[in-house]
Amino acid sequence: MDISAATIKQLREQTGAGVLDCRKALEQTEGDLEKAKAWLKDKGLAQAARKADRVAKDGLIGSYIHHNNRIAVLIEVNCETDFVARTDGFKTLTQTLARHIAMANPQYIKPEDIPAAQLEEIKKGFLEEAIASGKPENVLDRIVEGKLEKYYQEACLLRQAYVLDDKIIIGDMLTQAITDLRENIVVRRFVRYELGGESL
Repeated sequence: MDISAATIKQLREQTGAGVLDCRKALEQTEGDLEKAKAWLKDKGLAQAARKADRVAKDGLIGSYIHHNNRIAVLIEVNCETDFVARTDGFKTLTQTLARHIAMANPQYIKPEDIPAAQLEEIKKGFLEEAIASGKPENVLDRIVEGKLEKYYQEACLLRQAYVLDDKIIIGDMLTQAITDLRENIVVRRFVRYELGGESL
């Protein structure tokens, strides 16, 4: 199938993918722009998944101080090489994550970081709420799972919606960065200080 340069350009502008990837996506989807976008997204997710096991020991420590000087964040974001750590894309990602943490105040990076005993207490509380509200027994597990998912979206950085665009999930932002920068990228740790907050 003959793919026009204008169509490739349009897909590039909408996705940021390379020329060859755009051409291949359009060829695979018979010139359908929407399907080509989905194809590129799936390809990016697959590439990111393959990179997830690579060791990421380089990177940056980023910082952000809110304009009122009442909130500050330090974050360590790791990648595989110093070369990628020095790129504008990686620096921007680190800064974006630090700013998001200042405003969204996540407690953990991912659900797996929540201590098991604390997670059990949270589940128990959700179950008691559901029982107290008179919900039938056969739907209690689904209700607890739903509430737990909502809790993850509030408490875990990688499950949160980006504060400046709630259509973007932070975990997806990281996956896109892995695809763009072609290295595994990991949020290793962060600390958020708020004036008058508890001491570490």
